[in-house]
Amino acid sequence: MTDTSSCLSATADAYDAVAVLYADLVRGSLDRLPMDRSVLAVFAESVLAAGGGTVGELGCGPGHMTAHLRELGLDAFGVDLSPVMIDLARRAFPELRFEVGSMDALDEGDAALSGIVSWYSVIHTPPREIPSYFAEFHRVLAPGGHLLLAFFESEGDPVTPFDHKVATAYRWPVDGFAELAREAGFAEIGRMLREPLEGERFRRGHLLMRKR
Repeated sequence: MTDTSSCLSATADAYDAVAVLYADLVRGSLDRLPMDRSVLAVFAESVLAAGGGTVGELGCGPGHMTAHLRELGLDAFGVDLSPVMIDLARRAFPELRFEVGSMDALDEGDAALSGIVSWYSVIHTPPREIPSYFAEFHRVLAPGGHLLLAFFESEGDPVTPFDHKVATAYRWPVDGFAELAREAGFAEIGRMLREPLEGERFRRGHLLMRKR
């Protein structure tokens, strides 16, 4: 087993183990996050203004964010490594499509998607692997397609691992994350940083990109 497949397997197992608790934790979480909702709304408006089309939420967990994207008018589906998470998502939102899969090897054709949301879903990816994930996002997005990245920001420090409650994760400097996306063929549209709320540890970063 390669280091990459070992990491993916460990992450899937870790989320399988806490899936029910995690689903309870995130249910309704967007209700208290107006800035996060605003970023998602801008993403949705951008996709719809460009003609709409299919949007993939990659690392969808129990499906609450995919359902929110559908409420914003998008034809959204979800993908996640964790079979238990996908089972929960299918039960909670039977009208939506959810698939078990990995973000670095999507079961989608070239230029098949109009948008991708990666909402704190590449945070467990070792930094050296991020370019391959961004390359896969670029492959499946149509020209002009939109990408929304949400992550934990390192506040100017280098990439920093931290003790995420489920599995080791990484905080990124927003400029460094944006540069990797640009190298993969994306142009930045805008960014949003917000300070941690009560109960949160780190600043949050959000990047809206477009495939060149």
